[in-house]
This record gives sequence, C-alpha cells and structure tokens, in this order.
Amino acid sequence: MSVQPGTASASPTTRSAHARHQADDPRSVLARPLAATSLLDAVRDLRRDVAATGFPLEIEGTSDARASRARLLDQLDEHLLPRLTELSAPAVVVVAGSTGAGKSTLVNSLVQAEVSQAGVLRPTTRRPVLVHHPLDAELLSHHPVLESVEVVADEHVPRGIALLDAPDLDSVLDSNRESAHRLLEAADLWLFVTTAARYGDALPWKVLESAVERGASIAMVLNRVPSDSLPTVRGDLLARLRKHGLDGSPLFVVPDVGPHEGLLGANVVAPVNRWLTMLAGPDRARTVIGRTLRGSLSALREWVDELATVVQEQADAAAAIAGTIDERLAAPAKAAAESIRDGAVADGPVRARWAELSADGGPVHDLVSSSGKVRGSARTAPARVTSLEPLLVDLNQSAAATLAEIGARTEAALRSSLTADDAPGGSTSIASAWAGGATAARRTRAAELAARGWTAQGPRVVRAMLAARPEDDVVGRELKKLDKRRQQAVRSLGDEGLAAVALAGAAGVKDARRLLVTLLGAAGERIVDDLVRDLAERASDQARLERSAVDELLADPDLADDAASRLRLRLAVLKGLT
Repeated sequence: MSVQPGTASASPTTRSAHARHQADDPRSVLARPLAATSLLDAVRDLRRDVAATGFPLEIEGTSDARASRARLLDQLDEHLLPRLTELSAPAVVVVAGSTGAGKSTLVNSLVQAEVSQAGVLRPTTRRPVLVHHPLDAELLSHHPVLESVEVVADEHVPRGIALLDAPDLDSVLDSNRESAHRLLEAADLWLFVTTAARYGDALPWKVLESAVERGASIAMVLNRVPSDSLPTVRGDLLARLRKHGLDGSPLFVVPDVGPHEGLLGANVVAPVNRWLTMLAGPDRARTVIGRTLRGSLSALREWVDELATVVQEQADAAAAIAGTIDERLAAPAKAAAESIRDGAVADGPVRARWAELSADGGPVHDLVSSSGKVRGSARTAPARVTSLEPLLVDLNQSAAATLAEIGARTEAALRSSLTADDAPGGSTSIASAWAGGATAARRTRAAELAARGWTAQGPRVVRAMLAARPEDDVVGRELKKLDKRRQQAVRSLGDEGLAAVALAGAAGVKDARRLLVTLLGAAGERIVDDLVRDLAERASDQARLERSAVDELLADPDLADDAASRLRLRLAVLKGLT
C-alpha cells in the first residue's frame, strides 16, 4: 500500500483511540468555532431566563423549585459559563469533605507548604484557598471563583490543575456550608476526603449523589485508615461507591500516621500526587474537563425541564384561582346592586336631610298644593336650588360611602374564598400579597369618582327626559296639561332642583320619588328608575373593581399561560447544540 508524502496511515485501533480522545476533549462538544460561540450564547441566554424566572405562588414543589433554581444558577455561574468562556483554563479540583476530614492537611502536604490553615479548632477552614501553578495565573484570572477565595501560586502544583480547599460541608457556620456547596459547583473534579471513622456519614453521600446527577467527575481520598482495619473499611467503601454509581471513581487510601502536626510525609501522599501530576497533562486534563462538561450539559437539560414543569404548574394554579374568583364574585356584585335598589344610599344623612327640607316651612314642603297644583315661580327656583345643595352634598357623600362599603364587603368575600379550605393551591399567596392599605385607598378614590359621576348624571337625565317626546297615549288635552305641569315644575325648581329630587328618590327616599312623579308624571318615574339603574351598575362595578387587585397579582409574567415556553425554548436550543 502506498502512502502519500506528508500523510500517515492510522490503524483501526489508533483511529478508535483518537475518536475516544476527541470525545473526551471539551472542545469536541463545540465542534467548530461557530458552534462554540452558539453554545456559550445559548447557555448565557439560559442563565438570563432562569434568573428571571420566579415562583410567586406557594404550591406543592415551589420550595424545592426555588432551591433548585438557586443551585442551577450556581452551576451556571461557577462552572459552565467560566468553563465555556475559557476552555484552556486549568481543571479546578475542589477538595471537599466533612469537618476534621483532613482536607487542608492534604492540600498542604500535596504542595509541601502551609498554604491553607489547618488545626484542631472547628471550623478549621475559614476562607477557601485556591492553589495553582504561577504560569496558570492568566488563564484563571477571570474565573468568578477568585472573588471568594484566597489565591496562592505555588510551583509544586502541576500546571493544568488548580486545587481548591473548600470549607466543611457540615460546618457549624451557615456561611461556610453555603460556600462549600457553591464552590463545588465550580469543580471540574470533586476530590472528596473522608476518614475511616466517618466515611458512612449521610451528608457526604447526599452531596455525592447530587454530583452524580450532574455528571461531575469524582475521586475519593480515604484518610487516617488504621492498617488492621484497612481491608474491611476499603471493601465497605468500595461497595458504597458502587451502590451510588461511583464504582469507576479513583479511591486513594492515606494510612493513619498517628498524632502529628504539620505536613504529611511526601511518601504518604505520593499516590495522590502522582495521580494529580498525571491528571495535569494536557490530554488528561481535557479528558476530565470534557467529561464533567458533557455531564453538566446533559444534566442541565433535565434540570431545566423540571423547572419549566413547575412554572407551568404555577400558571395552571393561577388559572384555577382566577376561575374561583370569577365564581365567588358573582354573588357580591349581585348583592351590591340589590342594596342600591333597596335604598342603602338614603339611610342616614340623606333621609334626615330630606325630612328637614320637606318639613313645615321647608323649601319643598308646599311645592305641591293639596289639589295637586305645582306652586312657585321662576323667582323662587334659584332659592330652592340653593336650599337643595346640602342634599346634593349628602347624596354624594352617602353614595361614596355606600360604594366603598360594597367594595370592602366584596374584598372580605374574596379574601375568604382565597383562604378557604377548598381554595385552589397558591390562593394563600395571592391573599398574602394583596396589599390592604393600597386596596383601601384605591377603593375610596374609585367610590368617590363613581358617586360624583352619579350625581352629575342627575341633571343630564332630567334634561334628556324633559326633552323627550311624551308617551304616545298622552294626546290632546292631557298632553297640554302635562306640558304645562312640566313647565311649572321647571320654573319652580329648575333642572338642578329637579335633579336633586330625582337623585333623592333614586337613593331610596320614597317621598322624593312621589314628588317627582307628581311634578313630571310618568317621566319622573322613568328618571328615578334610570338613576337607580345607573347607581346599581356603579355598585356592581365597584364590587368588580376589587377583582382588579387580584388580577394585578395574577398578571405576573411568571404566571402567564406561556411562561414555561421561555425555558422550554432555551432547552430546545441547548438540545440542538449538544
């Protein structure tokens, strides 16, 4: 077989090994520069939309979703985005474990220098320490983890890796525990340190399970193992690793050297050091980085899908709450209109004011003679209108107070429906977020505007009715008589005075209604009825206004019908690129 100059023939075995190497190379995830840019942009877009996603309603799974969202953001910020931004950066090896496992001593012994504080006091690791080779400083310079760690450059660290001594997972300090979990998100490799006495503790295994779910690369150091119990402890630990899907993970055993201070002997940590040195090679480091990157991207899809599912459940709960509110609002709105027709506005000051105006000597007492003739003249109309102005003030204030009370009763009914035992999930979140002070102020303003609108409607209705053609069955002499009566009524009270009487009748003062009918005939009845209907509609609107406060809360973009589509779109783009 001839071979062209400058080319080589590769055996199937060589080609297979080369293919495996490409699969482990993180850059193989990003086939070409354009794809690299696309994947990085896709993850950035995903991060933005995850950060913008909220869970306003307290329903089943919401608390877990918020925690999951926070962990996902940590994973994106601390590992995926930095790694995709700088693929050539050293592999970050996070050394983690429980209190007193010997993490700091191990890190110090590996570099043969006291780079991380270690001692008998707990918590021993107060500030995380990142140790790297001096020549790797530039590649690490933009990594976000540097903001929260003490950085040490040491030539004993092989180029291509960076050791990060994390705080205790079970630290008594909340800040230490949170820092430990967050720093683990930055890891390309998790190096867990445990002891012969504590390898069975539940917390580390819970964290390791999370690491497996996210596709992280994991190794373990079993520290302080007495020689006589080594076979038993090692065998049990290997069985646990297999059970948790970690049977392929490297396991290093550090023998118990007894009470000591300072560094462990170089021979004691030699196996770990040799492994790190081998790992630091370009091909090995890329293998670890690529494996963790692929695992993280793969786990990301399921993670985002779960968040999108919870977002959809939030939207479904919001729709159920809206339906319940619709059902519960019908009765208060109907009751509001009925209370108006029953004369709720006339109770109190309005009725008392009318009694004063219609008493002996009052401006409307002798408006109609015993024979039914309208008395008064154009000269008396302005005086009567002036005397009726306090009635208009009372009508406006009473209408506003009645409408505001209708709103308050409606709010109470809606709140009750939101907190009832059979209320849809998430209803209590809406009830809690419903700002009572702001609602009351808005209700009062709306009631005052509606009351002014109603009293202003009085003169318009009167003028429109007086300008309308009389009933078809009123003809001839009766028509002339009715027309003359209306003219006399207008001369006696004017449009404004007639409107005041009409509004009092519509509010529920029966004597005022009867007076207007006497003055205007059937037209007076229609005027009062029109004003009653107008006020009843305003009362129903006032009741429905309370619904707007709930609507504003339900209008949260995170509760929209298509809220989950944003995350699902990012998920589809990510699937297409990976």
